[in-house]
Amino acid sequence: MKQRDLKGTLVEKRDGVGIVFLNRPDKLNALNSDIIEDLLYLMDAFEEDPEVRAVILTGVGKAFCAGGDIGSEAQMDTIGAFHGGITGNKLMSRIETCRLPVIAAINGYCLGGGFEMALACDIRLAADTAKIGLTEVTLGVIPGSGGTQRLPRLIGNSKAKMVMFSGEKYKGERALQMGLVDQLFPAGCLLDEAVAYASKIAKMPPLALEYIKIAVDQGSQMDLDRGLLLESSLFAHLYGTEDQTEAMNAFLEKREHKPFQGK
Repeated sequence: MKQRDLKGTLVEKRDGVGIVFLNRPDKLNALNSDIIEDLLYLMDAFEEDPEVRAVILTGVGKAFCAGGDIGSEAQMDTIGAFHGGITGNKLMSRIETCRLPVIAAINGYCLGGGFEMALACDIRLAADTAKIGLTEVTLGVIPGSGGTQRLPRLIGNSKAKMVMFSGEKYKGERALQMGLVDQLFPAGCLLDEAVAYASKIAKMPPLALEYIKIAVDQGSQMDLDRGLLLESSLFAHLYGTEDQTEAMNAFLEKREHKPFQGK
C-alpha cells in the first residue's frame, strides 16, 4: 500500500501491536475529516503489515475522542447531516471489520461519536477516570454513527435507552457495571496494560483470531442454527493450516510451538 502523510493521528508499533493516537488534543480529539481519513487508511495499512497483528486506538491528552466536531456539525443542513452519518458509519464499519483485533484504550472523554468508535472496536479498556456516554440527545439529535444499533446489541435495549435518553457521562466502576467497558485500569498505566494485552493476542494464530471475529460478529446477526453452521464451517477451515498443524503437534510432543505465521 502506498504510504501517506498522517494529518490527524500519530502511530507507533510495539511488540506486534499498531498503536494509533488520535491527535487533536486542543479539540479533545473530536472527529474531523483528517482523523477519519487517517483511520480508514490505517485499517488497510495494518492489515497489510506483517509486523502488526493487533491494533490499539487511543487519544493524545485528556480525551479518547469527545465525538464529532460540533462547530462544523452546527452548520450542517439535512443533506449534510445525512452524508456525515454515512461517512461516520463507513469509518465505524471499517474498524469493526478489520481482520485484526482492535482494542479501544479509552484514556479520557469518550462521548458521542467517540464512544461509537469505541463500540466498533472488539474490546474496550478504560482508565478509571474516563467519562463515557452517548450525549447526542443534549444537542437535540440522536447518535448517528452506529450508537443506536451497536450499544443495544452490547448491553440490551433498556440499558442502551437509559444511556441515550439521559445523555449521562458514565465514569469508572459505573461504566464497567453498565457494560460500557470491559476492564478498568488506573489512568497512568492504561496504555501499558492495553499494549501488554494486545501483545499477548498478537502472538496467537492470526487466522484463528480473524475467524473468531467473523464467527462472533456475523453469527450475532443470524439465528442460532445459522450461527452454528457458520462456526462449524470456520472451525473446519482452520484444519490443515500450518499454524493448526504446528500447534497441535507441539501440544502432543509437549514442546513450545513455533511462532504462528498466519498460514
